[in-house]
Amino acid sequence: MGISGKVLIAQSGGPTAVINQTLAGIVLEAKKYTQVTRVYGALRGVEGIVNENFLDLTQETSHNLEQVALTPSSALLSTRIKPDSKYCHDIFRILEAHDIRYFFYIGGNDSADTAHIVNEEAMLANYDLRVIHVPKTIDNDLMLNDHTPGFGSAARFVTQAFMGINLDVRALNGVYIGVVMGRHAGFLTASAAIARKHEADGPHLIYLPEKVFSMQQFLLNVKEVYDQHGICIIAVSEGIRDATGVPIVTMLNKSNEEDAHGNVLLSGTRSLGDLLADQIREKLNIPRVRSDTFGYLQRSFFGCVSDIDQHEAREAGERAVQMAMWNDVDGSVTIKRTGNYSVDYHLERFEDIAAQTRVMPDEFINQAGNNVTDTFKFYVRPLLGSGLPQPSWVRAPQVPRIFNNGLK
Repeated sequence: MGISGKVLIAQSGGPTAVINQTLAGIVLEAKKYTQVTRVYGALRGVEGIVNENFLDLTQETSHNLEQVALTPSSALLSTRIKPDSKYCHDIFRILEAHDIRYFFYIGGNDSADTAHIVNEEAMLANYDLRVIHVPKTIDNDLMLNDHTPGFGSAARFVTQAFMGINLDVRALNGVYIGVVMGRHAGFLTASAAIARKHEADGPHLIYLPEKVFSMQQFLLNVKEVYDQHGICIIAVSEGIRDATGVPIVTMLNKSNEEDAHGNVLLSGTRSLGDLLADQIREKLNIPRVRSDTFGYLQRSFFGCVSDIDQHEAREAGERAVQMAMWNDVDGSVTIKRTGNYSVDYHLERFEDIAAQTRVMPDEFINQAGNNVTDTFKFYVRPLLGSGLPQPSWVRAPQVPRIFNNGLK
């Protein structure tokens, strides 16, 4: 049954709270098959492959793997390298030399692209190699997936953070801006909407990269909310952009730092929050305005994990192995929603996932482009998992005043 040889696992891109569940799922499932001679893990993704930095996970205990599965971030470490064809050819040569017959790459759309190219290299060389891309990203932006492992836990963190922000800002009034990760897709920022329990709760305004951002309209929205409630809580994606497609953050920082892929660095700077806060102070004359950039906090926050996310990340890894071993196929594992609420796992073609970005559909965003719809809330709520805490307000009746306006 299946090809005899070694398994190699690698992790890529930004860490998540549950990516190690996928790792453990692959290792423990692969150990069950007699045709698997060894299970290796590459340190730092494709960098570790070309440098032959492998760990023999066959010799790791099941107990410790289960502890690693409960630990956030990438246990095999990660990389931001986006390999070209030559790099992928070098990867294939290493796999061939080590008799790797099953390659599982855990990551986002760039990882799917790498898996696709390595798979093509193997076919050109007539080398029996099963290549499976296993999904992972807090951005929730992989095509053909209902959602992706890592998103639910990050969304839970964002939701609980805004629950606390609601209570904090209500105590002293003012305006608060929370900048959340999301270069092209606003799913993570939009999840802040689940923080609302009471009518006056925020976020009152949510701005996403899928819709054009107008500074003038933004200020009008803030003033309207502030005049009504005495507070205004705002969730904003780091990737919001103007009508020409230019990120708003570039309006402030003229010497914009770029990442390894040539993208303007968004999550490593407080510029966007500072820019919006300054505009509110100057144009609306509101004195108490604060902003935070969530940055890395939402990716691997310990102790704020969705149980649904954990289970699905583990199953995605297990199903990847089963597809490779039993079905003798290559491709990208995807998660499909069935019923309310359950999921199933399918295998799709690399080229339908690789180097593409899924964004929020129109029915998830309100017509004004400054909030989300109930359809989105219905979509995202199960992904946050069970036991989501709920804040409470004091509900005691107010004592009648003796002096109408208090003592002067």
